Amino acid sequence: MRAVFLDKLSLDKNDLDFSRLAATSDDWEFYQTTSKNEVAMRTEDAEIIVSNKVVLDKAVIENAKNLKLICVAATGTNNVDLDYAKAKGITVCNVRAYGTQSVVQHVFTLLLMLSRNIPQYQAAIKRGDWQRSKEFCLLDYPIEDLTGKIIGIVGYGELGQAVAKMAEAFGMEVRIASHTAKNEQDENNIQANRFPLKQLLRDVDVLTLHCPLTEQTKNLIGETELRLMKSSAYLVNMARGGIVNEYALKDALLQNRLAGAAIDVLETEPPQESSPLFELDLPQLIITPHIAWASRTARQTLLNQVAVNIEKYFSGLPQNVVV
Repeated sequence: MRAVFLDKLSLDKNDLDFSRLAATSDDWEFYQTTSKNEVAMRTEDAEIIVSNKVVLDKAVIENAKNLKLICVAATGTNNVDLDYAKAKGITVCNVRAYGTQSVVQHVFTLLLMLSRNIPQYQAAIKRGDWQRSKEFCLLDYPIEDLTGKIIGIVGYGELGQAVAKMAEAFGMEVRIASHTAKNEQDENNIQANRFPLKQLLRDVDVLTLHCPLTEQTKNLIGETELRLMKSSAYLVNMARGGIVNEYALKDALLQNRLAGAAIDVLETEPPQESSPLFELDLPQLIITPHIAWASRTARQTLLNQVAVNIEKYFSGLPQNVVV
């Protein structure tokens, strides 16, 4: 049974155990990366294809005459033509909830760095400010506790709920964006701690995003929304870059209309040097390279889940089936 993994490098840095996955077939081919021009040739005889981000469109699927199973090594399946796969009777599985704790810990790592002004204090030490201080401690930059602050969560699935649980452990007040967040008719429909987006934005000390990127959520947080937020508030985006308008965020930070932002995702990835946020050199902006999900434990869990998906498929009890 021929099986191919098209983009191993997107997941593994030679620190993962592939033994369980390797045992699912006697004919594996692992590719570090696969370009658009290489996909058809590498998949034409495959019965199993594993892909994280490599696009498997209609042409690729049609060319793979023996294909039975596509395993997406991620939760999102927008890189696969699901309608055509379904029409051809090909099963598509994804992986789920593998990086929840990794993302949650990343959210609060960066949020604590902002609220306690860690980047400012690190720079101060490098400049020698502490060494020249007349007192034993340096109090040049404000330090805020998370306890008692209001955190607003947009997207209350697996990740949003886990963030809420951790926020409560810090003593924060949790508020959740309603599903119809942009629907003005919902302004008076506040139920079960769910609030219309506009009201949420006015009230929160922290806004954290955990929703998918869709037509409805693209540029969900733009200039209008950012102007509703307190100047003392923080924005955290561990979801998708296109949910936040990067130009609007740049202006808000430059004009001190936000206390800070922690960003793990950008609209274009890998990003271009011309990204508006890269033009900023501000301690209140922390950017990480889409690594919130990527603890070693999370990546190993993901890999093992791919193996389980293959095992379950061939045992007649498929799981995590998308189509």
